Amino acid sequence: MLKNVKYGKILAVVFLSLLVWVWADLAKTEVLSVPKADLVVAKSIGPNLWVTFENGRPAVSITKLTFKGPTSKVNQLKRKLTEGSIILEFLLDLEHQGMTVAGQHTLNILDFLRESDLVKQLGLSVDSCQPQEVKVQVVELVEKTVEIKCIDEARRVVKTTAIEPAQLKMFVPEDWQGQRCVAYVLLNRWEIDQARLGPVEKRPFIELPGGQRKDAAESVKVSMPLDTLNDYTITNARLGFSFSANLQGKYRVELTNPDVVMGVISIKATAEAKRAYEKMRYHVILEIDDSDKDNSADEPLRKQLVYNFPAEHLRKDQIMLNQPPVIARFRLIPLSVQTPVPG
Repeated sequence: MLKNVKYGKILAVVFLSLLVWVWADLAKTEVLSVPKADLVVAKSIGPNLWVTFENGRPAVSITKLTFKGPTSKVNQLKRKLTEGSIILEFLLDLEHQGMTVAGQHTLNILDFLRESDLVKQLGLSVDSCQPQEVKVQVVELVEKTVEIKCIDEARRVVKTTAIEPAQLKMFVPEDWQGQRCVAYVLLNRWEIDQARLGPVEKRPFIELPGGQRKDAAESVKVSMPLDTLNDYTITNARLGFSFSANLQGKYRVELTNPDVVMGVISIKATAEAKRAYEKMRYHVILEIDDSDKDNSADEPLRKQLVYNFPAEHLRKDQIMLNQPPVIARFRLIPLSVQTPVPG
């Protein structure tokens, strides 16, 4: 006859064993030194405040940061740092630190880190750091009317047909006067192309000394001219292939929609840019990557064509696509390897 199993006693033993294990882990502490972390001004500060550290920037580096705590927690942080799954960035909340009044304040970094939510989440304590304190400069900005200008990614001012509204109220340094009161709308190449077809809506920003940006509270609409560009079509487009080095000479491309890929291309361009594009060896390029060979041959691959516009005219915004980009459908066919016949 089977004896009655005393589950209560078994559970009590398991529970006590876990308590001993947890106690042993907590009793054993380990130290971890981290070479660098960042202290950053939180972006939630009011639009009327400009905050920098003594280096003149909204961020400062913390070096020789030393954590202390249970071995399991230290190992967990080590693993996250190695994997890159955690970034040691500590946000300075001015209101929480009582630093919303204009002037110079002193922040005790060691005390700040020990009270930070990130350190509490890690389950560790901060033993030391350098520097131990830092000066925080808080400047109160004033509201003024700023002119809006449009720039590209190279920070060149670009011509516009309209910016609506052309002026906005923004908080800027008190000593900004006249032509210095300017806010910028940054458009990338795609946005510039869109602005030629219709207004693009985006928020302007001012750039403060030290590289800090402040966004406007509202957006503006930017339109750009098309007066130098005309509609053209390129017929019988010439197609080129760009194979990766690993696939070169090992595969051939079988298009399933050649009529679309090598059909008509609609562009907007100057007459000179259109002639230069017609003379290009290939009008469109199909790029073949290493990963494409891993796709099933049962279903055609799909990839957007690259339009091989002349670089000089593209850089000067003298040519652009006037249709949705074409999607090529294709298969990669392995080339058979021929065995040489012995002589």
